[in-house]
Amino acid sequence: MNPPSFMQADPAALPAFDTLLDALVEQIRPTIDPARCAMVGIHSGGVWVAERLHRALGLVQPLGTIDVGMHRDDLETSGLRIRMRASMIPFEVAGADILLVDDVLHTGRTIRAAMNELFDYGRPERIRLAALLDRGGRHLPVAATFLGAHVALDAAHEIVLEHCASGSHADTLLLRVQPRPTPAP
Repeated sequence: MNPPSFMQADPAALPAFDTLLDALVEQIRPTIDPARCAMVGIHSGGVWVAERLHRALGLVQPLGTIDVGMHRDDLETSGLRIRMRASMIPFEVAGADILLVDDVLHTGRTIRAAMNELFDYGRPERIRLAALLDRGGRHLPVAATFLGAHVALDAAHEIVLEHCASGSHADTLLLRVQPRPTPAP
């Protein structure tokens, strides 16, 4: 398999969501068996990306979702998040070929937590990672197998995937750069 192609993007002008999704579909489609591949999205942005990838790829197995809150390595410093969701894995994880999906890959800690959560359900045959964007700044040796784009971004900012739930842009996903919130004392 060829390594993912990286396109450089100015953080002030992020690529459109649909452009990045199309790039992921093009990379993933030739490498999977739609009848066998199981997909899991990480709450919340990864789930939104996974829902669209799942449809575009015509996967047979139902989409799984996970919340990594209980496997975070910063629980002692940040505490439990208020908006934790239950993980829902509607397929047998043991022996599965899993495509794990997230919106933005940064330090690698969310992906590590997601893999720990998956292993709580069983031992998959393999896990591959699809990410819409890689913003760099890795703390752990984690790399996406499939990647929409690479965007260099300083530590003072973050990339947010927003879901428009109503109005004229209902069910639209938009990417934007915003200042990173400062941690509470």
